[in-house]
Formats: sequence, structure tokens, C-alpha cells
Amino acid sequence: MPLWLQNQIQRAFLEKDSKQILLLNQCWYFYKKSIAEQS
Repeated sequence: MPLWLQNQIQRAFLEKDSKQILLLNQCWYFYKKSIAEQS
């Protein structure tokens, strides 16, 4: 997981921002899927 994404997820959890957590979670799965398709 990229460092920038880790930092944003950590900040969202600390601020208890559920919308941001959901958005970042979707970003992570999209990113992971795109990496898997490249392999």
C-alpha cells in the first residue's frame, strides 16, 4: 500500500470520518485490482 494512502487512511480513522474511510477503501481496492491486472 502506498505511503500516501496509509497516511490518509490513518488520518480518516483518527478523525472518525466514515465517508473518507469508505472512499479510501474503494481507492485501495481499485488500486490493488489495477496492479493485479498488470501482472
